[in-house]
Amino acid sequence: MDVIVTGGGNVSTLAARKATTTIPIVMTGSWSAVDSGLVDSLARPGGNVTGLSVPRELGLKQIELLRDLVPSLSRMVVLARKNLDTPAQRAQGKAMIQEFFRVTLEIVDVQEPEDLARAFVTARALRPHAMIVGPDPLFFERRDQILDFARTARLPAIYPFRDFVDAGGLMSYSLSALEGFRRTARYVDKILKGAKPADLPVEEPTTYELVINMKTAKALGLVIPPSLLLRAAQVIE
Repeated sequence: MDVIVTGGGNVSTLAARKATTTIPIVMTGSWSAVDSGLVDSLARPGGNVTGLSVPRELGLKQIELLRDLVPSLSRMVVLARKNLDTPAQRAQGKAMIQEFFRVTLEIVDVQEPEDLARAFVTARALRPHAMIVGPDPLFFERRDQILDFARTARLPAIYPFRDFVDAGGLMSYSLSALEGFRRTARYVDKILKGAKPADLPVEEPTTYELVINMKTAKALGLVIPPSLLLRAAQVIE
């Protein structure tokens, strides 16, 4: 094997790095690669991992979009994969969100597929005004289950990939898939020509896409502000 390409958040990249320290690994969009310990720094990644890293600020942008949609937003939940952040990172993030957005955020952890049912009960009990679904292969694989929960709970939610919106989710905000594939291919090409991952700086995406499902918005009784519609890369009628 010459190169491993990982996608779907941090779990697959962490698993690949645990499996090998010699085969080059190219991330297609892991979140906050430095804070997650995947690389030493963006400029000098070190080790055998490089590629695209989505900044934590993307999560703040998702909150901003939800607040534009739900002006009364004051409580929200994040469906997250367990143990991807340290307690200190979580406490810092929650405090920053409270300070800047005046929004109380609670993180509901999921480790295995069977944890989802319990997570939904916990999330509903928190009586949130909105939900963010984290980028993770588990959530992608179980997206129908997550979408069913959001629909029955009548919970506005923003998702990490447009596939959720194509399947009936409200909206997604994520890096452009086309940009991600193109830039990942350039990394792979350089590595196959002899470059070392440690010498290839990690890049952050420059293009993000907002996708909105109008049918779902109407089912939830939401009116999409014109400002959001103008920013959308695609509106699904």
